[in-house]
Amino acid sequence: MFSYRHAFHAANHADVLKHVIYTGILDHYLQKETGFTVVDTHAGAGLYDLEHDWSQQSGECVDGLDRILEADKAPNLVEAYLDAVAELNPDGLARYYPGSPWLAVSKLRKQDSFHGFELHPNEYPLLQHNLQLIRTPAKRRVHVHAEDGFKEVIRLMPPHTRRGIVIIDPSYEAKTDYKKVFDTLSEILKRFAQCCIVIWYPVVQREEVRSLQRRLEQLPVEWLHASLNVKAPQKDGFGLHGSGMFIINPPWGLTKELPQTMKWLTKTLAQDGQASFSCRHKEAKPVRRAKRDEDE
Repeated sequence: MFSYRHAFHAANHADVLKHVIYTGILDHYLQKETGFTVVDTHAGAGLYDLEHDWSQQSGECVDGLDRILEADKAPNLVEAYLDAVAELNPDGLARYYPGSPWLAVSKLRKQDSFHGFELHPNEYPLLQHNLQLIRTPAKRRVHVHAEDGFKEVIRLMPPHTRRGIVIIDPSYEAKTDYKKVFDTLSEILKRFAQCCIVIWYPVVQREEVRSLQRRLEQLPVEWLHASLNVKAPQKDGFGLHGSGMFIINPPWGLTKELPQTMKWLTKTLAQDGQASFSCRHKEAKPVRRAKRDEDE
């Protein structure tokens, strides 16, 4: 259960996709003065040193962040993501990489709040330490918990702010995670139908991935679904060749910006001629008001 450490994969192509979109969502929520709550169900360490032995061992950032840094004419969503990375690296060397918790907490205002969950006995104290490094007006509203995010996120719904973002991105090492993701988001929607729920998943050759994709797209809510394959699947069926982001109740501006951003990311992150992307949007069905209300 605790074998996975995200430091081995920090700043890879999947992180780039996830964090470009997540940064865009956060920025859209910041456009209104009304406070909002962010809940991160699988927070990890929050901050990663790309010169650490673990990151150097895998070297996955070479085909992720490094490609983005070397590219020209990035779209606005990517530029905002790069700005967040640059804030951590004033010398321009891109040694430190912000995880999802860092991206959120570093943007919070005094009216916003954050809850991060992490069960890993080594990652949790790192998360505590790393988030304390951030100077934020929301210091007293930043909470980290050594608890199961799948269960505890439901307890927090709806948040007191009545505006909220939940990001769910487990390691998926256990096949049961795919079902837990869907069950958790279903419970969130029962309690807080307006919640923006952000789900990251790996694109690997598993039936559980295809099943999750089908079930997500059958939900009777507004959603935005982006997936990116950076290369062809391996013949042996192993390996991560892409990833996906499924957003329930996406910010309106994101639905307009994302298709061109996905096209740029595919070109920039492609590892062979089989790289591809998809970006689908389903609008919410308008609620039919009662005739008496229509006449008012």
